[in-house]
Amino acid sequence: MKNANQDIYITAKDYLVSGESFDLLYDSDRKMLITSPQPSLDNLSKYYESEEYISHTDNKKGLINYLYQKVKSNALQSKTDLIFKLNKRTGSLLDIGAGTGDFLNIAQDKGWKINGVEPNQNARELAASKNVDLKENIEDFSGSKFDVITLWHVLEHLPNLEEAILQIENLLSPEGTLIIAVPNYNSFDAKHYKSHWAAFDVPRHLWHFSKSSMKVIFSDKLKLEQIKPMIFDSFYVSLLSEKNKNGSSSFVKAFLVGLWSNLSAWRSKEYSSLIYCFKNSK
Repeated sequence: MKNANQDIYITAKDYLVSGESFDLLYDSDRKMLITSPQPSLDNLSKYYESEEYISHTDNKKGLINYLYQKVKSNALQSKTDLIFKLNKRTGSLLDIGAGTGDFLNIAQDKGWKINGVEPNQNARELAASKNVDLKENIEDFSGSKFDVITLWHVLEHLPNLEEAILQIENLLSPEGTLIIAVPNYNSFDAKHYKSHWAAFDVPRHLWHFSKSSMKVIFSDKLKLEQIKPMIFDSFYVSLLSEKNKNGSSSFVKAFLVGLWSNLSAWRSKEYSSLIYCFKNSK
């Protein structure tokens, strides 16, 4: 059910699992989109039951999977470089939505004391094969404090957004760093592909953020220090979007749209995905 301050922004389809359609409601107070209806907690997991859901596997078969894994390997280095830039020394790190554990594996090699949360059992088992122990629920870390907390394309998946944000803030140590990467529905590629935009990814993505929304959904104790682009995301998302739109992936079309998205964002700063770096000021 939509509230008085929520109008339908667009209707998108679940291309991965169910074929169902979902409305994206525009929340004018927080400048974000909300997937409606949202699956119940009991039913949410069935929308992830696909061999094509790449972040829960290490699959390299096929062009899209191969490109995803190649981009991921480059992105892992960038992610660890970023946490070092924001923190002059190593410490405790919590990665929420850790997938198959590759980011934490590299962070551990670089001296971080790692911890992770991943609800998907298959992904946790793959992480365990790399000697990365992941917990199933964020509640498992209740009472703990971490110097750095990361969510790489995860916030949009978390049910009960306000409750999840409160839990995350309570886990962050004084002067700790919170790093969140999310898709940006104000990007050129989002507006180009419209309902076919792969980063809507309904109903797995329950929330859809803008730069404005990311500045207001957290408490005032978190100071937003930096916003950084994820340059490669526009190309990968465009490749998936082409498949949604036309039934097959056109590498050339996707490359051109991804390139233009980044070029237009050079001025607008509305990149396909953005990394938000917060500092705990209290």
